[in-house]
Amino acid sequence: MRTPYDEAVMRSGVAAASCSRDEGSWVLAATILASSMAFIDGTIVNVAIPTLQAAFHADIVDVQWVVESYALLLSALILVGGALGDLYGRRKVFVAGVTLFAAASAACGLSASIGALVIARAIQGVGAALLVPGSLALISASFDERSRGKAIGTWSGFTAITTALGPVVGGWLIEHASWRWAFFINVPLAAAVIVISLWRVPESRSHSVKRLDWLGTLVAVLGLSGLVNGLVGSADRGWRNPVVLASLGVGTACLAIFVWVEDHEKSPMVPLSLFRSRSFTGANLLTLFLYAALSAFFFLFPMRLIQVQGYSATKAAAASLPMILLMSSLSRWSGGLINRYGARTPLVAGPLIAAGGFLLFALASAQGSYWTVLFPAFLVLGLGMAVTVAPLTTVVMSSVEQDRAGTASGINNAVSRVAGVLAVAVLGVAMVSWFSLQLEHRLDGLALSPKAMNYIQSNEAQLAALKLPPNIDSTTAAAVRSAVSQAFVSAFRMLMLFCAVLAMASGFIAWWLIPSPTSANAKTAFTEAGTAEVS
Repeated sequence: MRTPYDEAVMRSGVAAASCSRDEGSWVLAATILASSMAFIDGTIVNVAIPTLQAAFHADIVDVQWVVESYALLLSALILVGGALGDLYGRRKVFVAGVTLFAAASAACGLSASIGALVIARAIQGVGAALLVPGSLALISASFDERSRGKAIGTWSGFTAITTALGPVVGGWLIEHASWRWAFFINVPLAAAVIVISLWRVPESRSHSVKRLDWLGTLVAVLGLSGLVNGLVGSADRGWRNPVVLASLGVGTACLAIFVWVEDHEKSPMVPLSLFRSRSFTGANLLTLFLYAALSAFFFLFPMRLIQVQGYSATKAAAASLPMILLMSSLSRWSGGLINRYGARTPLVAGPLIAAGGFLLFALASAQGSYWTVLFPAFLVLGLGMAVTVAPLTTVVMSSVEQDRAGTASGINNAVSRVAGVLAVAVLGVAMVSWFSLQLEHRLDGLALSPKAMNYIQSNEAQLAALKLPPNIDSTTAAAVRSAVSQAFVSAFRMLMLFCAVLAMASGFIAWWLIPSPTSANAKTAFTEAGTAEVS
């Protein structure tokens, strides 16, 4: 799902020069197509995971890296990607990002091994880190304050449609053609973006950026990479493995060094002074916890639908449509909640409602109908997110000085993406551990040979895609398959309970750190920001 803070980044930018109506239409066309590519690609891979497992005989660690390599580079480089555009030219960096993204997409589609796919996905992440902030910056720079609201509304509406329908189209391609076409489809779209950008999109840059925080960027990449490598690797190597311990140690040390670097850097990527604001700190902690839960859910849920419940890739992709459509339709209404209740109330209520959605998924039967079991859960989760998104964006923008609102929004955008990276790594490991315990417990009653048990235990990281041991009779095979499905559902439910806890923790953070707008100054700040959000 696209992050809600993209609109905040655009709204807080400064126009370089107002473009003509004709130029503005082409700017919107290029940025909508480019943003849609990145949004769709970030979600369609989750639907493709079961197919990738089957095609490459991959385990959960392999497919985690398919997701993580993209998300890790995107989240670590997105802030410097925006700064590069300001320094060297927004259109130039945007086109470079689109070109790199397209080339990497082609490489993904041509991958002959899971390792090659992971490398291509990492390059895709670098391209996305250039094109995503580039597309947002082009809109900010091309439209003045009077016309920007309408431009953002147009961009938001079209990208909401592509975010909703894109994974469904991708699921159809996976089901009826090949998973490779889910990546190849980016190539013609990128070609159209490049032609439009070079032909009709004006160049612009900012004179406020004098230098880039390369040291901070390097340390951030090393820190996140170390943590993710250690966490993901622990699933099959164990926590005491020297490589796992070294990765976690290096990752933790680099993130600590990152804080020191940002505190001493003259032009920091993440100005630590912003976190002196309780509201800004609270908004980012809320984002970290809530989007971690959401990312873990969208990583695991397609596996349950496809591998356990027998959904097709198309139906699995369409399952979340009610949630996405509900969030889109209620975005204007939720922005108005700030005027009536302030930001604190919806930021407490929204995550608690979302927690209720996760609880419904935890209780959902694997045999129940979609409309009676999963549809209500998606509605509740979508309502919780709808109540949260606009007030959260408003708090981020109103908790710092106006001239730093763009930086604050960019940081919050990056935090939401880092949350996804860490969640998939941590909760993926937890999923494997709980699945293994549950499966071995359920297999105790079966008269499996030591050879068959060893085979199962050595392949437990494949989760519900686990292949049956060779040379077992049909009755035993059915019992093992049932045990695998039950173990996966049990582990999934445990993880949904944990996601509910993360969402409830988000609500507690809002209650603790977001001020109630009882004072005149606080009420004025939130009201003005809320009015801008829904304009």
